Amino acid sequence: MSLSKEDAEKCIPFSGGPGRVKWDDVAGLSEAKRILQEAMVLPLLMPEYFQGIRRPWRGVLMFGPPGTGKTHLAKVIATECGTTFMNISCSSLLSKWSSTESDMSRWVKSELLVQIDGVNNSNNTSSKPVTLLAATNFPGSLDKALRKRLEKRIYIPLPDFKSRKELIEINLKSIMLAPGMDVEEVARRTEGYSGDDLTNICRDASLNGIRRKIEGKTTDEIKSISKSDILKIPVMMDGFLEALDKIQPTVSARDIQRHEKWYSEFGSK
Repeated sequence: MSLSKEDAEKCIPFSGGPGRVKWDDVAGLSEAKRILQEAMVLPLLMPEYFQGIRRPWRGVLMFGPPGTGKTHLAKVIATECGTTFMNISCSSLLSKWSSTESDMSRWVKSELLVQIDGVNNSNNTSSKPVTLLAATNFPGSLDKALRKRLEKRIYIPLPDFKSRKELIEINLKSIMLAPGMDVEEVARRTEGYSGDDLTNICRDASLNGIRRKIEGKTTDEIKSISKSDILKIPVMMDGFLEALDKIQPTVSARDIQRHEKWYSEFGSK
């Protein structure tokens, strides 16, 4: 399945560099990391071992609520393997066509299945392996044929307490914290929040200090504030409490139940 120039421009290549993402940049998810390393990274690092019955999985699926770090994990895998990560969404393949969405969706699904089978049945051992890593927020929408080809299916859940605390610390690692700033308390108060939700809370809380600093000041007075004074503005617990009042979880209990049910039926342990 080939892409037009317009579609190719919608893809996001990622192959490391100054902004490359490491395992330590992803909070928690230790079991998902373990499975992904075994399923995706090791076969590329030691292809001689993964032969015969130990052949690499034909396809790997990450599923879970939105904002839990699926794309972030894909970038980590690209970094660890030294490979190029191409992030392609179905919408980028469908948007340019005038056919109905259902007709185009069927065509894309059919062609995708053909291409997956073609890659995995190739006898060209001299070429570098191509691994399919898919991610979805709606695993129940996958039909049996595609699910069969995505042999390893990994649940990426909402962060637990330990992961929330770690993620908050990652977000605040370059920011000054005020005395009395209780990261553990924030982690306790954010049960049910996704990783993206927590990042938004940290961002809003970190801006609260400058809001107070410039309140009631004119533009000229704001310009006169020195850079050193700005950088010394700490993040305070009050800022987090205010952010928590404004930002609600984006994932519902019903969403969690739906993913956990699918995981119990089709997920990989």
